[in-house]
Amino acid sequence: MFDFDMLGLAPTLNTALSRAGFAQPTPIQAQAIPLAMEGHDIMGLAQTGTGKTLAFGLPLVDHLLGEPGKPAPKTAKALILAPTRELANQIAESLRTLTDGTRLRVATVVGGQSLGRQISLLSRGTDILVATPGRLIDLMERGAVDLGQVRHLVLDEADQMLDLGVIHALRKIAPRLGTPRQTMLFSATMSKQMEELSRAYLTTPRRVQVSPPGKAADKVTQSVHFLDKAEKPGRLREILSRDEAALTLVFARTKHGAEKLMKGLVADGFNAASIHGNKSQGQRDRAIKAFRSGAINTLVATDVAARGIDIPGVTYVINYDLPDVPDNYVHRIGRTARAGREGEAIAFCAPDEADLLRQIQKLMKIEVPVARGNSPLAEGDDAAGGRRNGARRHRGKPAGGAGGAPKPAKRRRPRRPQAA
Repeated sequence: MFDFDMLGLAPTLNTALSRAGFAQPTPIQAQAIPLAMEGHDIMGLAQTGTGKTLAFGLPLVDHLLGEPGKPAPKTAKALILAPTRELANQIAESLRTLTDGTRLRVATVVGGQSLGRQISLLSRGTDILVATPGRLIDLMERGAVDLGQVRHLVLDEADQMLDLGVIHALRKIAPRLGTPRQTMLFSATMSKQMEELSRAYLTTPRRVQVSPPGKAADKVTQSVHFLDKAEKPGRLREILSRDEAALTLVFARTKHGAEKLMKGLVADGFNAASIHGNKSQGQRDRAIKAFRSGAINTLVATDVAARGIDIPGVTYVINYDLPDVPDNYVHRIGRTARAGREGEAIAFCAPDEADLLRQIQKLMKIEVPVARGNSPLAEGDDAAGGRRNGARRHRGKPAGGAGGAPKPAKRRRPRRPQAA
């Protein structure tokens, strides 16, 4: 049986892993950690929820434990860049679990928090700096941080950095980093731009991949409900009422839509909160904390939460609105079925969202099983495999016809999709 103590990690790390309940590495960890400990640059591809944070965090901390000396004021030895505040905070929390009781310090700088407090924090120096690029540049321009001592760079969820245009910030940050350095890039999806990013910032990287890019976690059961936009609120309440104790993450497309949806659910007696770009960082942190603890069981979010929420207990992800970017669907549904658990991803598809669903199915190379309603996708236009046989357009039978009476007593679980 392969376990962490066979990887040659420092004893203090094995102790921290045991204390946190980690016994065996996930596939991405088993492949990436030995190569990273040898000093190679890493290009890691794995679906969300597979343990990428430990895949780069363990070798990084192991290297730093072996390096003598404390960081000088305003400097950092390692830099981890994440596209969102939530993800940066999550990474830092995981790293502090590993460094607890050691001399290593972990600092986090993200937007939405006091610049003055972050300047004071960095004045003492830190071993590991976890940051969002925008806030890091703010601090660099104020002379609050010197990145010349950074010898380890991690780009986590690099594909979302491309989606958000963060690549421009990276071009400002990279020239300020120390050399030589080890760079590790991790992503759940792959594109031509990602290949270009790898060539620009990695040196003869070792590629580790445990699933095809764009593939959802194996234990996510997916389904789609075809319905009119006006039917969405009622269908959502029907689904939430079936399993009121379950943790359910609901994705809306816009900040205004998420807030309106949350307030409507609260007015109808559901225990809900919301996170989106119009919320302060404190409000977002409190909402996630309440959701994690079960104090609230329905969290309505925009794609700000598609990455960075690592809550193993999320049972359902509901795509109330389909995302404009197909990759974001993969990341959204990756919030469930984490750490080996099972989960269910339910998508609502209104007629004007049919093309979005088509793009999602093309990316994932599957046909999402139909739970209810009639598909508006045209005959012979399946995205999953280009088949022209209309009779085989969807796997699985609808749970009820369009307009059919719901059966709230028991939810029928759709069959798991298969690769086309």
